[in-house]
Amino acid sequence: MTRVRLSVAERRAELLAATVEQIEARGVAAVRIADVAAALGVSNALVLYHFSTKDELVAAAFAHAAESDLARLDGLLARRTSALRRLRAAVRWYAPTGQAKGWRLWIEGWAAAVREPALRSVTRDLDQRWKAALAEVIAEGVAAGEFRCADPMGAALRLTALLDGLAVQMTAYPGALSRARARAWTDEALARELGLPVADLRA
Repeated sequence: MTRVRLSVAERRAELLAATVEQIEARGVAAVRIADVAAALGVSNALVLYHFSTKDELVAAAFAHAAESDLARLDGLLARRTSALRRLRAAVRWYAPTGQAKGWRLWIEGWAAAVREPALRSVTRDLDQRWKAALAEVIAEGVAAGEFRCADPMGAALRLTALLDGLAVQMTAYPGALSRARARAWTDEALARELGLPVADLRA
């Protein structure tokens, strides 16, 4: 079968998407240039033409995945509704009980980032942008009188730390924590940070 000729941007996007899939399936340490090439039916040389090393390819793949997640977050937070509704939607989507996918990918990324400076830069940037976006919406809600929070950035840090921890538990140890309990803990933490009854989040 003849392959369709892709533009440079399209080919890079295809390679990055395939790399993300391979990392999720094999892990950062085990994935090879050859695995990505084989998944797409192309040569190793073509992959190396666009990304000169495996480290460069992996870092770019995580950046690609991060931008996708951030675009989804921006969409949730840009809705024309109250700050509380936007914040609740974003937290529930981010939580391991929601619709966000790829927790295995990000756990792999965090682990590899300890040893890989380029990957550490990507994961740190994603983490900082998530926290800043949540803190901004919390500050908007405080200004609008929807809820109380003396430290929006601190609240964002505590919330994401809880969600990241729950994701690790639920991904690494399936069945160790029910989705219902994780959702309840998430709602309780968000309500506590905003000085609201939990019932207000579930209305």
